[in-house]
Amino acid sequence: MKALSIKNLGISESMTLAISAKAKQLKAEGANIISFGAGEPDFNTPEYIRTAAIKRIEKGGNGYTDASGLPELKTAICKKLRDDNELEYKNNQIVVSCGAKHSLFNALQALCNPGDEVIIPSPYWVSYYELTKLADAEPILVEASSSQEFKVSIEQLENAISEKTKAILINSPNNPTGAVYTEVELRAIAELAEKHDLYIISDEIYEKLIYGEKHVSIAKFAYDRTIVVNGLSKAYAMTGWRIGYTASSVEIAKVMSNIQSHATSNPNTIAQYASIEALSGDPAPIEEMRLAFDERRKYMVETIESIPQITCVEPKGAFYVMVDVSTFFGKTVEGNKIEGSIDFASVLLEKAMVSVIPGIAFGVDNYIRLSYATSMANIEEGLARLKKFCETY
Repeated sequence: MKALSIKNLGISESMTLAISAKAKQLKAEGANIISFGAGEPDFNTPEYIRTAAIKRIEKGGNGYTDASGLPELKTAICKKLRDDNELEYKNNQIVVSCGAKHSLFNALQALCNPGDEVIIPSPYWVSYYELTKLADAEPILVEASSSQEFKVSIEQLENAISEKTKAILINSPNNPTGAVYTEVELRAIAELAEKHDLYIISDEIYEKLIYGEKHVSIAKFAYDRTIVVNGLSKAYAMTGWRIGYTASSVEIAKVMSNIQSHATSNPNTIAQYASIEALSGDPAPIEEMRLAFDERRKYMVETIESIPQITCVEPKGAFYVMVDVSTFFGKTVEGNKIEGSIDFASVLLEKAMVSVIPGIAFGVDNYIRLSYATSMANIEEGLARLKKFCETY
């Protein structure tokens, strides 16, 4: 038989899914696994959103919408962007998609030509690299160290720019590090993009989950060249509802809308109506979730800092902590040689029944990612096991 697509054969399986699958298998076999792998809130979708969806189902009239989303939802998104981010958009600049990942896919497909380069600060969310390759572009990684609070400098970005550079992909608050770029830092990146005529893709999906900092959209400083990516999944505990959106120039929005019209048509109609309610409803449940995450964040950082063998940088947003476990590299634990984050995560799962995500999935092998999108009871037990593991080995 003839060969399959060379490009798509080169797309790697998500490492986060692989380690999670192993943990699920052990749990199914009866093991008491504490998982820090969650990439979604552990809260139910707020009641007022669920109720609105049920009412809409009963009302009927839930067929296809415009491929790029309900006009009413676009209007609600424009109001949100104006009220929260001081950004003025019209409906024809908004494309509603099947989750923020789909929005990122559309953005990269709309911008990139074969041979283009997209600069991605590292550590990076696992799918950025492969989504860029799917757009026939080359991901160019720029690593930010823990001493930089995992934020790249202007000098690093400037050094990575070439004649082939098409865009810079910014994620603030960041997954996996929780890093938050300041207004000054974002303004400097915007000026750099202007200097070199680059687009900016700004993933702002975690903007409402922020602690002690203020979220600022880089679109304030580079409006015409920025594609803002956001959605309902993280802030509103609506991961499975699959609603994301972009805000961009009319020209870019039109291209993304055309792509989506052939790839998926409209996002889920019921979820769109529920999203209108989410954006216009009572923000109190969202703040309750944020405060709960903040409490867990503080406990996790304090506890990790009490374990001599490992270190972390305090996250300022999202719900993840990156933990440096490189002191274990080169050691052997009961016959298992630890040479990187995958080895560490595997041994930790086997010996301590604790599931974490290896940092190599995010481009940095010295770390593991822990999510605090789980109960305080799980966090306390899981960190106790991690501490015992570190002290034992």
